Amino acid sequence: MKASRLKTEYLINPIGVDFTSPRFFWNCEDGKKQTAYHILVKNESNDAVWDSGKVVSNKMFADYEGEQIEYKQRYTWYVELYDENDKIGEQNSAYFETGLKPNEKWPAKWICGNYKVNKNKRYPVDYFKKEFETSNIKKARLYITACGLYCSYINNNKVGDAILSPGITDYRKRIQYQTYDVTNLLHDGANVLSVELADGWYRGSCGAWGIRNQYGTETKFISVLEITKEDNTSQTIVSDNSWSWSNDGELRFADNKDGEIIDANLKPSFTNNAKVTNHNVIPSCSNNNVIKEHEHFIPELIITPSNKKVLDFKQNYAGYISFKINAKFGQKINMLFGEMLDDNGEFTQSNIQLVSKKKTTPLQKIEYICKDGMNEYKTKFAIFGYRYVLVETDVAFKPEDFVGIALYTDMEATSSFESSNELLNQFVKNTIWSTKSNSADLPTDCPTRERHGWTGDAQIFADTFSYLFDSMSFEKKYLNDIYDWQKDNGKLPHIAPEGGSDFYMYGMNGSVGWADAGIIIPYVLWKKYNDNRILKQYIKGMERYIDFMESRAGKFYITAEYTHLHGQDRKYLINCGQSYGEWAEPSDVHIMKWTDCAIPHPESSTAYTVYMLDLMNEIETELGNNNKAKSYKDFADKCRNSYQALINKNKKYTIDTDRQASLVRPLAFNLLTEEEKQFARNRLIKALDNYGWRIGTGFLSTPLILYVLSDISTEYAYKLLENTKCPGWLNMAKDNSTTIWEAWEGKDTVNGGIASLNHYSKGAVCGWLFNKMCGINVKTNNHFEIKPLPGGNFKYAQATYDSVYGRVTSRWEKINNEYEYEITIPCNCTAEIILPSGKKYIQESTKEVYKD
Repeated sequence: MKASRLKTEYLINPIGVDFTSPRFFWNCEDGKKQTAYHILVKNESNDAVWDSGKVVSNKMFADYEGEQIEYKQRYTWYVELYDENDKIGEQNSAYFETGLKPNEKWPAKWICGNYKVNKNKRYPVDYFKKEFETSNIKKARLYITACGLYCSYINNNKVGDAILSPGITDYRKRIQYQTYDVTNLLHDGANVLSVELADGWYRGSCGAWGIRNQYGTETKFISVLEITKEDNTSQTIVSDNSWSWSNDGELRFADNKDGEIIDANLKPSFTNNAKVTNHNVIPSCSNNNVIKEHEHFIPELIITPSNKKVLDFKQNYAGYISFKINAKFGQKINMLFGEMLDDNGEFTQSNIQLVSKKKTTPLQKIEYICKDGMNEYKTKFAIFGYRYVLVETDVAFKPEDFVGIALYTDMEATSSFESSNELLNQFVKNTIWSTKSNSADLPTDCPTRERHGWTGDAQIFADTFSYLFDSMSFEKKYLNDIYDWQKDNGKLPHIAPEGGSDFYMYGMNGSVGWADAGIIIPYVLWKKYNDNRILKQYIKGMERYIDFMESRAGKFYITAEYTHLHGQDRKYLINCGQSYGEWAEPSDVHIMKWTDCAIPHPESSTAYTVYMLDLMNEIETELGNNNKAKSYKDFADKCRNSYQALINKNKKYTIDTDRQASLVRPLAFNLLTEEEKQFARNRLIKALDNYGWRIGTGFLSTPLILYVLSDISTEYAYKLLENTKCPGWLNMAKDNSTTIWEAWEGKDTVNGGIASLNHYSKGAVCGWLFNKMCGINVKTNNHFEIKPLPGGNFKYAQATYDSVYGRVTSRWEKINNEYEYEITIPCNCTAEIILPSGKKYIQESTKEVYKD
């Protein structure tokens, strides 16, 4: 038996982390059962710092228990497994490398361009250079970060493959730094370390209206190049005022949303020295994967009816572009990036732009001035959401001169899905692409206009996300963003980091369904990874948020409507604070108005308060905090009673309604009496009948409705899933679409401001495909519940999930009038198989076939 898929704290061979007691993970191969493991950890000197000895256990993880971990050290861990016959298998190894000591001032200085900043002006990219000599190089590491975006080079070779570094945080509270192994980029003798610095999220465009200077006005960077010699002495090159600087290089403008302006005829002169400045935040490790280049696309050329040249990359995605073109001095190449063609077949950015008399944003534009001869270009400091590129130039070109490059955080893909319904297969592919497009260090709503880290979008998608990708490290970074914002009263944000939020949106912080991400995401990760350390890490912040939620019960709010409730009914009703409500239902169900965001929404607010209290009851029980768990249960019961009073005493919130969300939510969150449940179930089916079995929910209830329907009848769930009319999931997979739309109507929406064509939220239904349709659920250590739910007009369906314990596959196929189930579970795991007839099996072997 051999260990495979080795990870340290969910990362593959990470470099520049601050783990002091890391957890090591592995999967098992070539055997039936792991009976023991042996782990040996060595430092760079090949000295053993921990030898676990033979540990009798079937667990596929181990917590480090050796000598104190030192910083700036690489540790290699070796693992050997014992199989069911107590035979030891082949050794495998992985490593992790620590970065600089946390919370310790760096030996370098923050440096910036040598000019006085006018916050109303835009500036070219800054170029910095440091020349130095070295010799006898054994090892070299570059530690670097910026307020802005940086690219670093050693001897004109790009350092590392990270893009858009250091990523996005609230730079006033947290700045991530990166660590690079640059040993092979240095040589004996003279060397040059250079850095390019752009505005990025720090000083550049943020949010829907491209608001600038959200985190500061002075871009800057800090770096430490540490060279270890063969004799184990060290040489350190730090950022300080000895660096040369100028801003007269080829990048005349760079903005992560608006694009770049490049004059290929210019080179930086480095005629001035950098200026020393400061920043009061000590950089910290991200302990996350970085943004990298991924899929590359070669476009086709379209000539529009107005004779415009447009490149079609056949896939909507987030990324940038490169080209290689022969041109003459001074010729120009202008490119505009967009998601769609209009009804006349012309390129447009109308669905992604906000336009006023003073501003149009985002531009998503590249302006390139050619040099004579071969021009090679690749974007450095911008990322666009696009499928189409309008090219305006008199330079002769072929479509294959251009390459589109997808950018997203380098997460492991962990799933596949296939069924007999091609539209559903396409919908899943579209969901995966919208996930990639909105995962550039932050779970954003769209890669075009807003690019915000909306907490509501993130929480509804968390379960699906954790099936599609190994999302743990990415989500933990986002949870840091959320809790970095948390206020003294426990309130959590609707957007994190908050840069770019319009001032009038501040009141939406604390909105139920959005701010609840601070509890829902850790809960989902705990369940999916069976790792309660995520709960322990954030529990104090979660408890403070629950305190905030409870504090709103029964309180007055100036825009709150009169609910006709009194006494205990009113005391535990949440009718205080602004919230979004259901948000983005189909336009013929409800068209959003600004006034919808100015009121508390007592139905959804009370419902989500109960839901959060129920989750916290379960969480505190898991952590052994039984008194807190009981207090949350008691408060939830009182709020649940107020919810029932609201729907029975206020006609506006009655469950005798065609509004699907008002029926789905109380059923999903167990808010009703048994009699009310039965009525709501029947009323939901009637509502769907009245709406032609199209989906009528918005953001919050869309991920819930198939679970509610499958509890009533499997066939009801499939009837809604298979609907191909608008609004419906499969309708989104028609008409050559390659991503998920924000509005059910796509580009035809009449809901103002809801027009992105690359917005993963409605793809949250894919979680149901994995854990209900194919029935894959992680239960306990090394154990799954496989409970497939076939139905509808499907002939077959198959899902695979690379869980923390290994790959599990569930396939069912309808053969004549019988279903055949083929279940594959990972080595060293067991599964309880529950078939629709009620038959149950315990599967211990890797692959079994069942009939029902």
